[in-house]
Amino acid sequence: MAKAVVDRDTCIGCEACVGVCPAEAISIEDGKAKVDPDTCIECGACVSTCPVSAISQ
Repeated sequence: MAKAVVDRDTCIGCEACVGVCPAEAISIEDGKAKVDPDTCIECGACVSTCPVSAISQ
């Protein structure tokens, strides 16, 4: 697996990924999700949770 990456054009800022991330690696900046690559543990929880498929690995 790889670090999670957010497509900021697709992200709707719903914060679903923030709540599901066990490493607390995702925050909302300027209304969009942002992944801290140093904190991301590559679990994929955010990828399957995003309702608009804005996160990939």
